[in-house]
Amino acid sequence: MADNNKNESLMNVEDMEKFNACMKTLEEELMKNQRIDPNLYLEYDVKRGLRDSAGKGVLTGLTEVSDVCAFDLVEGRKIPAEGSLYYQGINVNDLVKGLNGRRFGFEETIYLLMFGKLPNRKELEMFRDVMFDMQKLTNRFVRDVVMKASNENIMNAMQRCILTLYTYDDDPDNIHPENVLRQCLSLIAKLPLIAVYSYHAYRHFRKDETLLIRNPEKGLSMAENILLMLRPDGQYTDLEAKVLDIALILHAEHGGGNNSTFTTHVVTSSGTDTYSSVAASIGSLKGPRHGGANLKVQNMFADLKSHISDWTNEEEVGAYLDKILDKQAFDRSGLIYGMGHAVYTLSDPREVILKKFAKKLAEEKGMTEEFAFYETVEKLAGQKIMEHRRLFKNVCANVDFYSGLVYTMLGIPQELFTPIFAIARMPGWSAHRLEELMNTSKIIRPAYKYVGHHTEFIPVKDRP
Repeated sequence: MADNNKNESLMNVEDMEKFNACMKTLEEELMKNQRIDPNLYLEYDVKRGLRDSAGKGVLTGLTEVSDVCAFDLVEGRKIPAEGSLYYQGINVNDLVKGLNGRRFGFEETIYLLMFGKLPNRKELEMFRDVMFDMQKLTNRFVRDVVMKASNENIMNAMQRCILTLYTYDDDPDNIHPENVLRQCLSLIAKLPLIAVYSYHAYRHFRKDETLLIRNPEKGLSMAENILLMLRPDGQYTDLEAKVLDIALILHAEHGGGNNSTFTTHVVTSSGTDTYSSVAASIGSLKGPRHGGANLKVQNMFADLKSHISDWTNEEEVGAYLDKILDKQAFDRSGLIYGMGHAVYTLSDPREVILKKFAKKLAEEKGMTEEFAFYETVEKLAGQKIMEHRRLFKNVCANVDFYSGLVYTMLGIPQELFTPIFAIARMPGWSAHRLEELMNTSKIIRPAYKYVGHHTEFIPVKDRP
């Protein structure tokens, strides 16, 4: 059954040609009049992207939610170190190791981020029950919201559904912490259903495939329920669920300065509702420079595979990486995606952890050759980037380098790569929203320097 939402043009050929000509004129005016001299950014010492001249983020706030560490302080000097990430003071590496025989840890990671401490057994059991009760989406919501206006971009569908949940809330604009906590927990619980159901709606209405809607099961982890709801047969291995759980943990939070979390702080500071705040953060994460980066990595590797005949030949792999850096191959951006990070230099702790689990999954899936190819590219890419950019600091792989491969091995479609990131990051956004509401009272308002020219108003009849 087709669900074509594209607007049909009501213009005839002559009107369309006139419209296109007008748009061309407007586009030329835009390009002519909206350019700022790049030298002015240097003259006024503008912190473009809220970063200093060394690329480090400008300090704009305080947080206890998480800490991103990439150097040691030795006699007042910053010395690059292996990267580490802390959630509410707990090292993520220890959090993952501490799971021991227990299979899943994302739920207790949510608890840790939201409440500032690890739950005991009783608290965790109570929390899991609360989250399951909040998971439910009414049949009416699924029918009237999720299934309507389906499209390929699931992030857009998630935004639409979240904004519509505002109308299902009896107290949507109440921003007292108790009410915001209720709203945040509800959205954390519901987001996996919204994402997976939106994907199935897209496949049904746009690809004419059988519609599959399966309810989550109580007692299963969020990772298990995602795989259960996504797959036609609802089956998954223990390792598959474990690896997805680890991926969710590693993507749950990454400091207050990343683009989508800073968006949470900015929008929250205006006093707006939770649904608008989350929709704005999803809009940020949707961007290819942020949450869409793992898709770029996957597309790059598809290109690499099509141009490199021997994946084990480092000379051949290195030569093609040179072409990418010289803007002669792939998307001609000169970028090797998945390499480099704004904070980490020696290593991204999330990448280090995820890589170990990616290797285990590759062994289970019979994809060890592909995994070895990723390792080869990772090893050579850092060296090549340093040579081409004449850098003296190390360039490490970031978490996006292997996350796309992991999702592919899990059978997660590319349309859900960034939505899975959003599902994972929702607890972090929630913790930061509550922190902003409970600790600050000022709207975030950075300054912009006006560099235009004041001119006299000219009546329309006298304008050239």
